[in-house]
Amino acid sequence: MDTFRRGDLVFDVRDSGPADGEPVVLLHGFPQDGGAFDRLAPVLHSAGLRTLAPDQRGYSPGARPPGRSAYSLRAVVDDVLALLDAAGLSSAHVVGHDWGGVAAWALAAWHPWRVRTLTALSVPHPAAMTQAVLHSDQGLRSGYIGFFQLPAVPEGVLLARQGAVLRRVLRNGGLPEHLVDHYVDRMREPGALTAALNWYRALPLPGAPVGTVRVPTLHVWGAHDAFLGRAATEATREFVTARYALEVLEDADHWLPELAAERVGELVTAHVRTRGDDRTAGVAPGHG
Repeated sequence: MDTFRRGDLVFDVRDSGPADGEPVVLLHGFPQDGGAFDRLAPVLHSAGLRTLAPDQRGYSPGARPPGRSAYSLRAVVDDVLALLDAAGLSSAHVVGHDWGGVAAWALAAWHPWRVRTLTALSVPHPAAMTQAVLHSDQGLRSGYIGFFQLPAVPEGVLLARQGAVLRRVLRNGGLPEHLVDHYVDRMREPGALTAALNWYRALPLPGAPVGTVRVPTLHVWGAHDAFLGRAATEATREFVTARYALEVLEDADHWLPELAAERVGELVTAHVRTRGDDRTAGVAPGHG
């Protein structure tokens, strides 16, 4: 597969690795695309796993519907279901980073029979995030979200002078220059940044909460993550009733797929291989 459809929308997807390998869906965040997993995917392939990494809603040029309501979490999750259906898969392992992690949490909570295991990179469970915003420094860390929800202004600021501000943010976050150039160039495509920001603008819209997750879950967090703090990370275990493990990478920051690919690949491989039969067994959360 190199594309799949959902209605009138056409999504680009990187489908690679052994065709008969257990499938792993890789969901990127902002302002990335499926290429964020270009270093991680080969690690999984070497373990015999097949990977499917879509350019998500707003990031695929053929899937940029107008308006913030088109970017609700429900719509994003349904896109992943459409990918599974197009690939002929009743279920898959799911790895999500940043906004892709939010989508992965929701998919696992709402459609557990479609998720063999969940790996959330950087992003905690949404309910844990909400708690942390009220009771820790997470509110300060998340201050940019309110700015991103403003109409038109963020586009003008981030893309002024050929994307100088966005470049600086990504560069200061530790991304190498070639990835900074790639992501900024993608966001400068017509309508791309507005579509990506619409994920944030859709946050205040009413929708079903992301409930308890009952599939085996691995949460990987970089201790130097500037956007996501320890409070929400530690609280996430409260919202998983299946086997749960937290791995803290002490020398890593937010960009785990790009900058900690080898270690993340090892952790995902081990998680996939040890899922056992406890997908919905209600095992008490633990700590890895």
